[in-house]
Amino acid sequence: MTYQVDVLKMGQCDVRGPEVYWMDHWEDWNTLYFFMVLIRGGGKTIIVNTGPPRDLEPLNQRWRGAFGPRGALVRQESESPEKQLGRHGIKLGDVTHVLITPLQAYAVGGIPLFRNAQICVSRRGWVEDFHAPTYEMHVPRKFRITDDVLHYMDIEAPEKVRLIEDEEEILPGLRAYWVGTHHRSSMAYSIDTAKGRVVVTDACFTYGNIEGNHPLGVMESLPECMAAYKRIRADASIVIPLYDPLVLERFPDGKIG
Repeated sequence: MTYQVDVLKMGQCDVRGPEVYWMDHWEDWNTLYFFMVLIRGGGKTIIVNTGPPRDLEPLNQRWRGAFGPRGALVRQESESPEKQLGRHGIKLGDVTHVLITPLQAYAVGGIPLFRNAQICVSRRGWVEDFHAPTYEMHVPRKFRITDDVLHYMDIEAPEKVRLIEDEEEILPGLRAYWVGTHHRSSMAYSIDTAKGRVVVTDACFTYGNIEGNHPLGVMESLPECMAAYKRIRADASIVIPLYDPLVLERFPDGKIG
């Protein structure tokens, strides 16, 4: 099975260089784009990540506190899930699978919009990023899983949640493997396309991380980071870092394969 892959922008913000590049780029600002990845094939419509919450203000209060006004997440009206998917003729109810990486508000904020979708989340991450962290998390729970998303996943529709193992085939030609690095719930999704294997992940924010072998700045494990980059480079014909604006330069209009 091969799939068509498109990248859709859900918003952007600016961060200081060491957030992206470990112990480096101290005086730089880096613009990050927040992507949803649309995957279609075999009668399935799949997305990686759902975009940030409708109400950005709670998240932005925290981010402005870290980076100042420039750090606020900005979303254009055209960057809502409805409008971005609508450009491809897709309605919210058409989505059959939602793949999450990582469990953070900017990635999971739109989960309740996709009422017909199976929600795929790392089992390890569901435990260690949410239910039973092994250490105090630096991101409070409401900025990992907002109340409405938690209610949907745990109370309203728990039967739609699929906890995926560290190595698992989601569908024929679509595989998941755990990479850690950024968060306990960080995954790589490996997608067979006519242009080769496309790997989507948040373990690298930019091509400078994965291609330059420069570790991610905001990471939880350097050994995991190095192991993830080695595996992704061996696995992928095309890598899609989930936050790099260069994706849309290398692949105009986000058309990957």
